[in-house]
Amino acid sequence: MGIFSRMSDIFKANVNDTLDKAEDPEKMLKQMVIEMEESVNKATLAVGNAIANEKTLERKLLKAREETNNWHQKAMQAVNAGRDDLAKAALEKKALYERNTKDLEPTYQQAKDTSTKMRAQLDTLKSKLDEARTRQNTLIARSQAAKAQKQIAQAFSGVGSDAFSKFDKFESKVEQLESQADAFGQLAGDNTALEDQFKQLDRAGTDSELLALKASMGKLPAASASSEPSPAEDPEVMELKRQMGQLPPKS
Repeated sequence: MGIFSRMSDIFKANVNDTLDKAEDPEKMLKQMVIEMEESVNKATLAVGNAIANEKTLERKLLKAREETNNWHQKAMQAVNAGRDDLAKAALEKKALYERNTKDLEPTYQQAKDTSTKMRAQLDTLKSKLDEARTRQNTLIARSQAAKAQKQIAQAFSGVGSDAFSKFDKFESKVEQLESQADAFGQLAGDNTALEDQFKQLDRAGTDSELLALKASMGKLPAASASSEPSPAEDPEVMELKRQMGQLPPKS
């Protein structure tokens, strides 16, 4: 029947629409089940109307058969009473109901076959609806799992991994800052070492001046007051000391 053909199209359309709008499959699955329920309700109403039509025709057929039998009995009663005119009129009524019965029989049989077929189709649709309701939760769970897998796959493939990328850049920046700090620390350490060496030289010069002062004041022992340089002392250093007055000039 037309109603069930349209319902089949609705089921197929709902499935295709759900696939096309897969960005929110959970919502579409729920909507599809709702539309199925509405379609089944409409089909149930159509089947109910078909069954009602069948029952109406059945009552009319039974009534026609009953009237045919009644007028046949009345015709026999009129014959027994010697009233051929009444018998003839009764037979005419009987013939009228007989024709009515013959007209109703194929119509009733067709209505009965139609309602039987529609009830079977409706039962099939109800079974599909029950199956859809049962599978709905499973499909929603699969949809949620697929979403989670997609998000993880996108993260690993670089899609939607801005946070990870920024984190890596920040880590590289921190490492660069650490390297710069180490470099400047080494430079500062070299400068400090050089300055320490010069301070040691300053202290050595001060000590030499103190010895020279004590020597000029006669405060040093004879051995310490000797102005002869050590044989192993560098000639250039000795010359520098003479220029600074720490050693007597060459004779």
